[in-house]
Amino acid sequence: MKKTYAVVGLGKFGYYVTKTLAESGAEVIACDKEEEKVKKVADFVTSAYVMDATEEKALLESGIASADTIIISIGSNIEASLLVVVQLLNLGANDLIVKAVNELHGQILEKLGVKRVVYAEKEMGIKIAKSLIMGVVDEIDFAGDYKIFEIKIPEDWIGKDLQTLNLRKKYDISVLAIKRGGKIVVNPRPEEAFQASDILLVLGKEGILKKLI
Repeated sequence: MKKTYAVVGLGKFGYYVTKTLAESGAEVIACDKEEEKVKKVADFVTSAYVMDATEEKALLESGIASADTIIISIGSNIEASLLVVVQLLNLGANDLIVKAVNELHGQILEKLGVKRVVYAEKEMGIKIAKSLIMGVVDEIDFAGDYKIFEIKIPEDWIGKDLQTLNLRKKYDISVLAIKRGGKIVVNPRPEEAFQASDILLVLGKEGILKKLI
C-alpha cells in the first residue's frame, strides 16, 4: 500500500516538496488558503484543496489528518502553524514535519511533540557553506555521530588508492562508492586509485572529515 503524504501551505518550500513527492509517484494531498497556489499543484497531486487548515473539520474531510506523513509549511504565520499542529496532534497524527520560521518557533514545536522541525533557509545556508569550505555536495544522517557524505575528492587523495590511504583504520571512514563521470563504482577495491574528477560517497564522523579536508 502506498504511503500518503499531505502538504499544508504551498509557498516555495511547500510547492517543491509537493512536486517532488508527486513526481516520485507518491499519493499527495495538498492545501493552501490561496486558490492560485492550489491551482499550481492541482494537476499533479492526488487531491488539492483551497481551505483553512486551522479548522478541524477541514483537516478531517480533506483526508489530511489521516495521511501517513504531514508536512506543514505555513509561511511567516507562526500562530496558524501552531494551530494546525495542535489540531493534527489532537486528531492523532504523529508523523509531522514542520517548517519553522525561527528558533523560538522551532522550540515551541518541539515542546508540542513535533519530531522533525525544519529550518529551510538555515539548512540551505549551512549546506552551501559546507560545499564551499569542505567540498561536501550532500549529507545524510546515518546513526549516532555518523553521517553519509557526498564529497568532492580532496586534492591529497588524487592518484592514491584506498590501500595506501588506509582511511578505515586511521580515521574510521569508509568509502561506499565513487561517482566517476557517468559511472558509479560501488564498494571500490582497495587498489582503486582516485581520479581528479571523482565524487565520493563516504561514511564517517563529520568532525574527522573536517580535519582531513
